[in-house]
Amino acid sequence: MIRNRHILEAFERALQRNSPPDPKQNREIFDWMYEHARTLGAFPRGDKLEGLKFKTDFVGRLNVRKSPGGVGPGA
Repeated sequence: MIRNRHILEAFERALQRNSPPDPKQNREIFDWMYEHARTLGAFPRGDKLEGLKFKTDFVGRLNVRKSPGGVGPGA
């Protein structure tokens, strides 16, 4: 358990301020984050029409249909 958290946080801020940026490490972090985002599905699929049939069928089932007598929503 950390008793003096403010001292540790001040030390970490000073360490970050005084350390030069490391392009190689930054690139590795970027690559890891990019791969992680891809596995989570954050980027669109390559085929933009993939899943279109499912979506159109789903929306068709959501639409309210009129009753045979013409009385109902939208009548």
